[in-house]
Amino acid sequence: MIDGAFARWLAARAGQALLGLRAELGFEDPGALKAVGDKLSHELIRDELARWRPADAVLSEEDEGARLAWAEEVSTGTVSRLTADRVWIVDPLDGTREFAEEGRTDWAVHVALWARNAPTPHGLVAGAVALPAQHRVLGTDQPPAYPPMTLAAATSGGGRTLRLAASRSRPPVFLTDLAEEVGAQLVPMGSAGAKIAAVVTGEVDAYIHAGGQYEWDSAAPVAVATATGLHASRIDGSTLKYNEADPRLPDLLVCRKDLATRLLAALQRHSG
Repeated sequence: MIDGAFARWLAARAGQALLGLRAELGFEDPGALKAVGDKLSHELIRDELARWRPADAVLSEEDEGARLAWAEEVSTGTVSRLTADRVWIVDPLDGTREFAEEGRTDWAVHVALWARNAPTPHGLVAGAVALPAQHRVLGTDQPPAYPPMTLAAATSGGGRTLRLAASRSRPPVFLTDLAEEVGAQLVPMGSAGAKIAAVVTGEVDAYIHAGGQYEWDSAAPVAVATATGLHASRIDGSTLKYNEADPRLPDLLVCRKDLATRLLAALQRHSG
């Protein structure tokens, strides 16, 4: 199975397991549901990667020490992913808060592949985002068509009513002022995967984050977004980089290409 199709299959399989867990445990103990969900999906994905891609390295949110920043001078031979040619970057359950809330569908499973000799600037060569409660998977093996402008933006004078996906719990402090400047409506959503998926499908026009994230929060969604033809970068316009010694990737912008210059200029004024 080629990598893109494998990523789709793996994300979908983990997603189905999480739906089954939700049905089995219910929502009376959200903390327990989150913990078991993270563990179940992580172990399933790790087991399948060990079975089908044993030579590849893995960076998963649930790995012990995943959040540690490794100094370049001591990394060789200590952290295998930093010398590997292929690394799977995985978030087994993106949006645990939403996963543990009955009726919420804005949570996801992320599976992405980084390759050292990738033709893409960010190094991602395959990826899939499963949205199990929405019964869909977005993947680089079958990239969605470039999304249309949201209806509100397309029909408003001068394109003033853009829709920006925003974190439910940790929106950047400057985002309200930025939205006012560009005439945008903020649309609160859960997981990063769900927000970037909403840009990919055209439900919103952009997603801006500056509250701190890690590589696994965005790798798979960014792989799909760029395969779709969307813009993805840091909020200063620089290239997103993955499989770095420090896995923190604190900010990003994903949007329609025709909005990138405008939003990056606004970000320069508001995010300093």
